[in-house]
Amino acid sequence: MTYVFEASNVRCSIMVDGERRTIFSGLSFAIEPGEIVDLVGPSGAGKSSLLTAFARLNPRASGDLRLDGRSADDFTPQQWRAQVAYLPQKPVLLGETVAQAIRLPFTLAIRQSARTKQGPRRISPTDALPDGRIRETLDNMGCADIDLNRPPHDLSGGQAARVSLARTLLTCPKVLLADEVDAGLDDDNAEKVARILAKAAADGMAIVRIRHRPPDGRATRVMRLADGTLTQSGNAEADGTATGSTSTGNTVEGSVA
Repeated sequence: MTYVFEASNVRCSIMVDGERRTIFSGLSFAIEPGEIVDLVGPSGAGKSSLLTAFARLNPRASGDLRLDGRSADDFTPQQWRAQVAYLPQKPVLLGETVAQAIRLPFTLAIRQSARTKQGPRRISPTDALPDGRIRETLDNMGCADIDLNRPPHDLSGGQAARVSLARTLLTCPKVLLADEVDAGLDDDNAEKVARILAKAAADGMAIVRIRHRPPDGRATRVMRLADGTLTQSGNAEADGTATGSTSTGNTVEGSVA
């Protein structure tokens, strides 16, 4: 079995009333290319904390992380997050236009260098991500009505969620950590997002989705985080999804904020 991403001994603790309390500890998780794993569990169980720990965005978390067998220590945080992308529930779209907002990751130095016969040179974000490619991606998401020159703050919630997803997918991460990206969307927009993610998985991307909606039949596994323990949910078989390995952890110490 070949995993694209592996995590072990993952721990997260917070300070509550001057005391350190553990949300979870000793958690393990692994995912193969092309899998969609739904992460479910009660509010406050630490699902978002776990995904941000995987993305190396959580300063309160620690653990042993590996990508394609390589330790996270072999990557800078920026290199890691380019391959293990975290997509928050609430989109943050910066820039004067939709096109600028989508190109934001390509303004980073890590994505602006290329080697030519004349040696290294800088690539403009527009060269790295042409309008045509953005247009095609948005059209495939059902966003043909979104003009690339439209201000991001004029977008509806469903449009902003899909633009944010388009931006992340266009960076081609190996692992996508989607934190309730369909929360607040109507059923039609949620289904569009689900189809987009299923297509990305079919192309080899590994996807972890935090979800509170009813199962949509696209997950290969359903994992439940509750009381500090991560286990495969029995609902996976009932929902007709494939079974997978079980990942466990230690019981939570203290209450969860």
